[in-house]
Amino acid sequence: MPESEILISLDKVSKCYKTHNIDAVKDVSIDILPGEFVAVMGPSGCGKSTLLNLIGAIDQPDSGSITFAGQTITQLDDESLTRVRGEKIGFVFQSFNLLPTFSVMENILVPIELIKGKQLKGAEERAKELLRRVGLENRANFFPAQLSGGEMQRVAIARALIHEPRLLVADEPTGNLDTQNGEKILNLIKEFNRDLKLAVIMATHSKEASLFADRVLQMRDGTLESETRITAASRSNSSAAASD
Repeated sequence: MPESEILISLDKVSKCYKTHNIDAVKDVSIDILPGEFVAVMGPSGCGKSTLLNLIGAIDQPDSGSITFAGQTITQLDDESLTRVRGEKIGFVFQSFNLLPTFSVMENILVPIELIKGKQLKGAEERAKELLRRVGLENRANFFPAQLSGGEMQRVAIARALIHEPRLLVADEPTGNLDTQNGEKILNLIKEFNRDLKLAVIMATHSKEASLFADRVLQMRDGTLESETRITAASRSNSSAAASD
């Protein structure tokens, strides 16, 4: 496949936490296409979060290379990595990570202020539109403590998308939510994935959550054990089994 058709490419990437002598990721090679939704599954400690941190330019590998939109990011300095994260990547975490003393609107605008200073032209209108799309247009002036868990995660999704990234990194985005709210969050992520041609890499323990993806990577002991492409038939079979 031509490099121009690949958004993110990992080539034999490894990461070891030397203080604990843990090989968190070992010799992993994957490509992620623009607009592709990829789920990463595996037992706790298998390397899912480390892999997401490497793809999201939060951490750097010990060996191997990572290319993002044609740019090799493995040798970038901290300032350049911060720019890549701020301009091209959005993040959603299990624990929401909202600022408790900021309103919903202020939380959503944080990435714009961090990367572009006070240049908020058009950002507030985009924030209002994102709030409308996540069903929280009447919560703009609320604070996180006034929201439910599902509402906080919807705010986190809006915050992750305010700067129009090309990639959404979602680490167990439904881990702190009940089944109903978790499904709402997954439907939202899938909707933005489809409508914005947004690439998504999501770590999850949930087989049901993984069925929202286009393909599933199974990890074990830091390595990619298998890869499964999700089809309409597999989603239908899973739904039928759940209803029995």
